[in-house]
Amino acid sequence: MPNRTDLFEPDTDDTREAIMKATYDALSKHGYADLTIQRIGDEFDKSKSLLYHHYDSKDALLVDFLAFMLERMEGTIPLEEADAADDRLRIGFDHVFTDFLTGDNEEFNRAMTELRAQSAHDDTFREQFTKNDRYFKSRVEDVLEEGIEQGIFRDVDTERVASMIVTIMQGAMFQATTSTEPDLEAVKTELDAYVQSRLLADD
Repeated sequence: MPNRTDLFEPDTDDTREAIMKATYDALSKHGYADLTIQRIGDEFDKSKSLLYHHYDSKDALLVDFLAFMLERMEGTIPLEEADAADDRLRIGFDHVFTDFLTGDNEEFNRAMTELRAQSAHDDTFREQFTKNDRYFKSRVEDVLEEGIEQGIFRDVDTERVASMIVTIMQGAMFQATTSTEPDLEAVKTELDAYVQSRLLADD
């Protein structure tokens, strides 16, 4: 997860961006259960009437917020910092386990876990989270396919492996936000071991 300054343009005049920034701040402070349009408005520099003009409910705003987050996050995952596919994969792991899960995002991560929980009984939330999951899975698949072409990875089923990796990362986020003893380092270590033993082609 990129930090706040990566996600939002400073001093923007764009109304949607300002609303999304206010939503991010309010969600980080209050979580889903205590979030209201009024509390989002408290973080909003423009007229609060704009919130009601664009969104008829808190949940409608939050679904758009999830779509916005996906749009912004697409360009901030630093996989392109390396050419070799195995290095790209490890950069992705470091980004999740160091920058995202153990960085300065605790309140926001907890709120996102609350939002995902709404998907159990809200089809609109479920559809948006499915889009988000599909995007991250496709990014992992792309890296795996590049690794096979480079001769770095074995000829594995990239869709199945990507599903497993993304599911593990989602589980790590859930544990990080709902447990007092999340062992994220152990999870990352085992993911690295998986790359070494299961994915890397024999020399």
